[in-house]
Amino acid sequence: MHKSTGFDHIVFDIGNVLIDWDPERPFKHLIPDEKERDYFLKHICNEAWNVEQDRVRSWEEAEEVAINSHPDWAPMIRAYRKHWIETIAGPIPGGFELRDDLARAGYHLTALSNFAAATFAEISCHYPELLCFEGLTISAHIGLIKPDPAIYHHHSTAFGLDPAKTVFIDDSPANVEGAKGCGWLAIQFVTAEQTRNDLALLLS
Repeated sequence: MHKSTGFDHIVFDIGNVLIDWDPERPFKHLIPDEKERDYFLKHICNEAWNVEQDRVRSWEEAEEVAINSHPDWAPMIRAYRKHWIETIAGPIPGGFELRDDLARAGYHLTALSNFAAATFAEISCHYPELLCFEGLTISAHIGLIKPDPAIYHHHSTAFGLDPAKTVFIDDSPANVEGAKGCGWLAIQFVTAEQTRNDLALLLS
């Protein structure tokens, strides 16, 4: 892939773009009953609860909030953080290879991800290649989360991006639309191969 004169900076999301993350994974053995597991992940430790850790809330506070509302589920609520590393299956096929090919082609590369501070520190120890960017914006470090326009503006300012020459790669449609709303080019990640094709279309 040759560097384009149309864009010169590519911003990567992390979860489900570079690293395979699924919050259900550890609970398949912690809560074997499918209906109970589904209830727990939809109504107790759900996306709305988890995103507050991505914003800034500590895991200790998160556990306290959930246990106060659902005391009978206290062991499983505590298990969410304790077993968090099990939510990660490993690298997304072809994700890091795509990132490295783009670096060799001369693009500037940064990362912008919704991530809790403690779990990002943990995952970056397991996968130090996550730190191999020119810069990173981790949501919990600044108290902003995608798709809030403020986080895209923060990233642009922090790394001197020209939004019109920036491509954002994220698995979430809402986050992709948020980037577009801030003037960035953006691609929804499904597979690394499809992303290569989508980038090639931007070059054409």
